[in-house]
Amino acid sequence: MNEHYYALILAGGGGTRLWPMSRKDTPKQFLPLIEDETLFQTSIRRLSPLFTPDRIYVVTGRGYVDELRSQTPEVPAENFIVEPSARDSAPAAGLAISVIQKRDPDAIIAMLTSDHHIAQKEKFRDVLSAAGQVASDGYIVTLGISPSSPATGFGYIEQGALLGEYLGFSYHNAVRFTEKPDLVRATQFVASGKYSWNSGMFIWKASTAMHEFERQQPNMFAVLQDIQSAVDTPQFAIKLEQVWNDLSKISIDFAIMEGAERMAVIPVDIGWSDVGAWDALFEVVPQDRFGNCTRGASPREHVVLDTRNTLVFSDRLTVAIGVQDIVLIDTEDAILICNRDRAQDVKAVVQFLKENGYDEYL
Repeated sequence: MNEHYYALILAGGGGTRLWPMSRKDTPKQFLPLIEDETLFQTSIRRLSPLFTPDRIYVVTGRGYVDELRSQTPEVPAENFIVEPSARDSAPAAGLAISVIQKRDPDAIIAMLTSDHHIAQKEKFRDVLSAAGQVASDGYIVTLGISPSSPATGFGYIEQGALLGEYLGFSYHNAVRFTEKPDLVRATQFVASGKYSWNSGMFIWKASTAMHEFERQQPNMFAVLQDIQSAVDTPQFAIKLEQVWNDLSKISIDFAIMEGAERMAVIPVDIGWSDVGAWDALFEVVPQDRFGNCTRGASPREHVVLDTRNTLVFSDRLTVAIGVQDIVLIDTEDAILICNRDRAQDVKAVVQFLKENGYDEYL
């Protein structure tokens, strides 16, 4: 593939619906939720051989960078870009793109996630190859996930006219983004066959990205230009500290993607899951014949008797008898037990803990 093609992994915090395992200091990408490796390690290693380690970049926060470096020593230290503080995905992406473009003005960048599950890794690399080629023609390319249900927790992308095909993947004009519709609209979207889930993965030339920042976010663009002028100089860290808080706190979707020119979507099924809540693990973790999922580092299997459709995640022997549709998450200092269909409400529990002084559990 093109020597100017880079992978950029966004590895900030998050994952409140995966409490009590996911915490402020150990967000979900640090966790081995599905495989023996952490989600972050998997997100890096599934890129090989399409991207060599020197063409993989990571943007993250100060509190996470040392741990992420230790998990992936093959990625050069200078490819870890550290945000002074969290300001959402647009500043993070803009900072990283500014650094990469300074080092390679011809860069094409696949902006990817650090905490999602992708079952079909080879197909994922193939579609990234296709997307890189489409992006080289000046398009902003998003990977649209073929929806398996009218989920209301994802954004949707409407597919317009067919623009072409590359490596067996068709790409379409992206007509519009719709953020998390209600069930009625989501059902209509899926039934039409014209919509994909927004995966949050975007592929574009660095020059295209900076053009969109200049066109849509001129104040942010000016700050990014100021930062870029200091990249790989002794003044870089000082400059970044001086101007970082001048960047608006806004997501890349709202800042750029919803108003972008020349947007293309490649609809694809790659076995994708955002692993957004505990109930999502039922789709990606092996189950026994009764629909039970068991995970953890216990030297023995967990014991589930007369139990159905239940998730047990614990590092010690855990026994479940006569229950069904339960999520049981056991950590050193907290235990979560909830009905499977209430897993999304864990975020509300985290908010309650935050508002009532349970800071040591966050």
